[in-house]
Amino acid sequence: MMRVSKRLRFGSAIAAVLMLAGCSVWEGVGDTVSDWFAPNNKSKLRGERIPLIALDDALKPDSTLEASPVVLPAPYRNPEWPQPGGFASNAVYHLEANGHLRPLWDADAGKGSDTTSRLTASPVIGGGRIFVLDSEAHVYAFDTRNGNPVWDKRLAPKNGTDMPTLWGLLGKPNTIQPVTGMGGGVAYDAGKIYVTSGFGVLIAMDAATGREIWRHDMGVPIVNAPVVNGGRIFFSTHDNHFYALSEADGRTLWDQQGVAESAGILSSTSAAVSGQFVIAPYTSGELFALRVQNGQQAWNDVLSHSGQVTALSELDDIAGRPVIDRDMVFAISHSGVMAAIALASGDRAWTRDIGGTQTPWVAGDYVYVLTGDEQLMCLTRKEGKVRWIHQLPAFTDPDRKRHPIDWAGPVLVSNKLIVVSSEGYAEAISPYTGALMGRVEIPSGTSIAPVVADETLYILTNDAELVALK
Repeated sequence: MMRVSKRLRFGSAIAAVLMLAGCSVWEGVGDTVSDWFAPNNKSKLRGERIPLIALDDALKPDSTLEASPVVLPAPYRNPEWPQPGGFASNAVYHLEANGHLRPLWDADAGKGSDTTSRLTASPVIGGGRIFVLDSEAHVYAFDTRNGNPVWDKRLAPKNGTDMPTLWGLLGKPNTIQPVTGMGGGVAYDAGKIYVTSGFGVLIAMDAATGREIWRHDMGVPIVNAPVVNGGRIFFSTHDNHFYALSEADGRTLWDQQGVAESAGILSSTSAAVSGQFVIAPYTSGELFALRVQNGQQAWNDVLSHSGQVTALSELDDIAGRPVIDRDMVFAISHSGVMAAIALASGDRAWTRDIGGTQTPWVAGDYVYVLTGDEQLMCLTRKEGKVRWIHQLPAFTDPDRKRHPIDWAGPVLVSNKLIVVSSEGYAEAISPYTGALMGRVEIPSGTSIAPVVADETLYILTNDAELVALK
């Protein structure tokens, strides 16, 4: 049963900080951040991380860019966040959230992450509702105005199923029980939501009531989120099989098989769609450009240092969503390759030795990316040159380099890059200089980047607490 927490568990603490601050938050670039992300609100952030995937030694700020200030498009108000990456292209640009970003409401959204299950799906927002898929394949709908529960639906079967699943980086097959059907995601379109789950089903539901409209049993776990565009639903199963289904009735329109992998990063990535192309990311490091009409391959690339894919090429996973911006595709792999690729031809415009599992964020002539060793970087969109680098805290015990901190994001809102951490911290970074604007504690750690709609920031913590800030 869903419960809206009227006591706003962490709200009172933050509100106290805000009352002491006494002035508005983030009012313009370069102003002192005095409310939610106040520099004086110091958390126990400690240390730097030894990189899992070392950055290229040449990845340093390019001195030739120092005289050129970063210029971004003006922020705009987006009323919804209907797809896992915001929109089907995963390009969201510069969003508006000019408020104080104080706690508006919070709600319990099911089961979070623990030793048996993992929360991976990003919330989506549409029709005045925010939808959350918890770690047990339970869907929750909340009113975005006040966090009141609207409906919830359990999607897990009553009994387990013998489909193989992946756990973290181990990739060991086991029986999926109702508490371990992890993965999947949610997408919203035209009054309906489409939900994939680790139990291998895609379900279309009425967004207003939760009523099931149709379902398609794939027979294989679906660990990634769906994307809905142009009457089609795009998603991949854990064995790197990519599908396009009809939005109307769930029938298979076409499919494409990538190289099966024995291991992958437990995440909830999704495809990118724009015009006639859908970009499908795989755990093998493969990136396919397929035509949305028939699944015909336009081009493919491999984001690995070897440039080759075999069934043994583990950890080349493209866990962050690829982004289509204008005529380019931006993608990053865990193994240490980031590339900008021409959408029409598949030719690489540039490649950098950068590894990560988060989605790049494109805005104007710049690309922001969070690397595997917890560095937030600003690159030029055209050439991939480094404009600035900000090192985030990477260990709770920096002296012995133990207990790593994982970060998620960024999102760009009203001249701030916001990132959140597994240790319960959030930071605001200047998109212009890379300087720290402020930091704050959040209710608990999170591994899912915030989502934004109607000038409100939503954070889903690892404890499945949904927090709205405005």
